[in-house]
Amino acid sequence: MTGFSETKTERNSKRSVSILGATGSIGCSTLDLIRHAPGKFEIIALTGNKNVKLLIEQAQQFLPKFAVIGDDDLYAELKAGLSGTGIEVAAGKSALCDAAGLSSDIVMAGIVGVAGLAPTLVAAKRGAIVALANKECLVCAGTLFLDEIARSGGTLLPVDSEHNAIFQVFNFEQVNSIDLLTLTASGGPFRTMSIKDMAKMTPAQAVAHPNWKMGAKISVDSATMMNKGLELIEAFYLFPVEEDKIEILVHPQSVIHSMVSYKDGSMLAQLGTPDMRTPISYALAWPDRMTTPVQKLDLVEIGALTFEKPDLDRFPALILARDALKSGGSLPTMLNAANEVAVGCFLEGKIGFLDIVRVIEEVLNRTSNNAPNTLDDVSLCDLAARKIAEEVISSLA
Repeated sequence: MTGFSETKTERNSKRSVSILGATGSIGCSTLDLIRHAPGKFEIIALTGNKNVKLLIEQAQQFLPKFAVIGDDDLYAELKAGLSGTGIEVAAGKSALCDAAGLSSDIVMAGIVGVAGLAPTLVAAKRGAIVALANKECLVCAGTLFLDEIARSGGTLLPVDSEHNAIFQVFNFEQVNSIDLLTLTASGGPFRTMSIKDMAKMTPAQAVAHPNWKMGAKISVDSATMMNKGLELIEAFYLFPVEEDKIEILVHPQSVIHSMVSYKDGSMLAQLGTPDMRTPISYALAWPDRMTTPVQKLDLVEIGALTFEKPDLDRFPALILARDALKSGGSLPTMLNAANEVAVGCFLEGKIGFLDIVRVIEEVLNRTSNNAPNTLDDVSLCDLAARKIAEEVISSLA
């Protein structure tokens, strides 16, 4: 696939890194790895959304050249907190794009949701190594994003644990030998719960993932299994296989992160403890590997690995995502936007857990399907879906 090539930097030289979404789960894990690798990395830019106190602490420790807070109202606090450090500070959406455009070897794209699309696209256009932890970039603008990577000669490395796992065992030189990609899913906290009981679940229960430490939005996506639906769409764009060659398999232990099946009967899998620092480290050090503080996998202690097909009656989000991928056009963008709005309202206690998928389905039923060709097109589709989602949610009240 275009973009998967040897890095332009010297293998043993210090790498410069910009982190979009430094205060989130991915960003904090990235900085933890860099902290454990003194002298190996230089931080160029750190960005956050609203957690200005944490961003100030991170900037004071790692001394980037540029620190950006997404919320304009927090600019004064950021500026005061970094006064005397020599760090340039800025705020707002355009400043996030400015941070992505600064010269650095690697851009860790960790901003959650469609908000990360514009700055990550800037990094892609300038030919950076884009370590992609934001699946929405490909869900909402897959062709557009990949075209920019190809034009710039940049490198795209998947950071989502499932796609990173596939990347490690996918033979790009013999694509015709591949029969199937298998994305594994933990099943989330409600995997064995009845639909009746799921209707009663609270935000606190939905974000209590049994295996992974993630942000609230992604944790809820795991509980509905929409995260796996979005990952299905992402995998379609990342790897040169047809939609019907990508399956989802529930694996509650979260040890096998994904698999590639070959036509000779071989099945190659990547295994590891459920810790995002492993795929992040793979992207930071690629094409080499780096030592990490991650707990090593002990298969004897685990004892058994189990698998099951996802229950589509319990998790209809998987059906919606696959249908959106098959239909193409604007539907994946609409799917993502409706999900972001619905999850946000669920976390605020405005709708019930099962209402999340109901809202998404209603939005998809109400939308036309015109393929977005530019970033502006994507933004218009996104805004239209959000407006419909809000109308649907108001009707539920």
